[in-house]
Amino acid sequence: MNTAHVPQQPQQPGAASPSAPPPVPPHASEACRLLCAGVYLDPGYRDRVIEQLYLDEQRVVAPSLGFDAARVLAHALRARRQELLWAAAVTGLWVVGVPLSGGLLALFLWSGLLLAVAPLLRGRAAQPPWYRWLAASLARWAGRLLTGFALLVLGSAAFGGGRDDDSGYGSSYDYGYGSGSDGSGLLESVVDEFAAVAEPWQAWLGIGVLVVIGLCVAAQRNQFARALAAELSPQRFPDAAGDPAEQAGGQRFRRLAHRIRLEQHAPLVMYHEARPFCGAGAAYDTWVLAVELRPDEEKEQQPLGNRAILDRIRPLLEQLRVPAEYAGPGVRDRLRRLEIDECVFLPVDGLLARDQAPYGPAEFERHRTRAVEEGGEKRRHFLRIRVGGWEEELVVTVFVRVHTQGRMLMLEIAPHVLTPVRADFKDADRTSHRFRHDNPLGRIAGAGVLVPGSVGRSLVTLGRGAVYAWRLLTGGHAHALPDGPALSVRELASVPTGSTFQEMDVARYLRSVQDRIGRGVRLALAEAGYETGEFVQKIVNISNGAVHIGRADNSSFAFGDHARAATTTGGPRPQKGTD
Repeated sequence: MNTAHVPQQPQQPGAASPSAPPPVPPHASEACRLLCAGVYLDPGYRDRVIEQLYLDEQRVVAPSLGFDAARVLAHALRARRQELLWAAAVTGLWVVGVPLSGGLLALFLWSGLLLAVAPLLRGRAAQPPWYRWLAASLARWAGRLLTGFALLVLGSAAFGGGRDDDSGYGSSYDYGYGSGSDGSGLLESVVDEFAAVAEPWQAWLGIGVLVVIGLCVAAQRNQFARALAAELSPQRFPDAAGDPAEQAGGQRFRRLAHRIRLEQHAPLVMYHEARPFCGAGAAYDTWVLAVELRPDEEKEQQPLGNRAILDRIRPLLEQLRVPAEYAGPGVRDRLRRLEIDECVFLPVDGLLARDQAPYGPAEFERHRTRAVEEGGEKRRHFLRIRVGGWEEELVVTVFVRVHTQGRMLMLEIAPHVLTPVRADFKDADRTSHRFRHDNPLGRIAGAGVLVPGSVGRSLVTLGRGAVYAWRLLTGGHAHALPDGPALSVRELASVPTGSTFQEMDVARYLRSVQDRIGRGVRLALAEAGYETGEFVQKIVNISNGAVHIGRADNSSFAFGDHARAATTTGGPRPQKGTD
């Protein structure tokens, strides 16, 4: 893989030179590819994707910024089917192998269960509590010790250890150990006791079953690696029509995929009251500004509505796409692909069915026309500005709402940031390449390490599948009342913070957008015949991270992160804190 290659950064149509490549559709973006690879790498993430998008079908999907949630679901279902088939095959081999080995393979069942339970005890947190870490460590080491003991018993039984015969071959393990007076002799005695329950040929059959299980484990890993190197490779992933995961879905998947693709990129956002901006990422310096509309005595006042202010802001934002004249045609700044649209947020409460949401163009236009001026609480109109950087891995979205009421101007700005995809998902290509090009000895060792715990992992997988099937049959989700999105599969796969370069880009995008918004509102006020001094002062204070106070009579106030102030009457003035 050529790590020095700079990915293409397509431009917004009509915003740059004609020689620039066309914009990458969401279903073919790099972020979407990494999410599809993640469902093969992390079973926990895969279960959350299926639960949110497939099981709880009454939930409206969260806005999918820069990716296609339906395609991620297709690969999650495909990975789940493959995992269940391999788990059933491995469990069947263990069930057959226990009686064939004379019960010797039953010793591996306990160690396998302990090794499978250890990750569950630890949890998914990067830094789990000490008691969870301790319980997981104890379970893991107990499983390893039991595995070593089971291997000793199986090897002893295969070579006739623990069996008394005329040749005295069974006493070959007593060299130098005496009668078990020390720890080694005690271990040898216990091993011989367990080994004596089976014939040597049964032990060899048990070893043969373990080899076949190892081949199944290696085949499963190879299947996942080939999927990452084939349909999920950067070269083939843009071809969604040839994706086998899309073709393997059943009727239920096709029905839900149609609903997801109708909802995920629609300008109408059906939201849950507790999570209105679900899917947009983490809130980033949200602020609200209120300014009194004072007429300018030297100018003639014009009607000033919310639409007039937004229409004044939008051209200034569109200018951010235009590169400098001296830069030439090769500008790759992400602001040239800045996207601007209008969206309306509607609460999902009140709908009787998910397909009753008004996603039609005429219905959305009616909601937008009414919502832009009404300033309602539940139905809200926003100007949405989006920048998808780092191949749609870093998404910055700014929601702007303007409202004039009682000769007051309220400006709401709610920036949100989607951080990059998890590092293990981004390393999927390296993981696949390393496995496919590993030497045979490395593959054998890698599969052999996973054999003892395969029974526990398979039982856990089948148990999860049974629970999921039970919830699917008895949950009644198809006829439940519609609900807003509970989570975003994109946010689930995000890291807490980006790199230094990415943080710099976030600050640059937000500064640029907020500056143009402030300038647009100021121009709209001036053109309508209103004073702009107070608005400019408050914008400067907010931009500098300070708190603006319009008036403070007989009050205490302070500036700075560690400032303190006290209210006094007739005494010295309050002291400002240190900045």
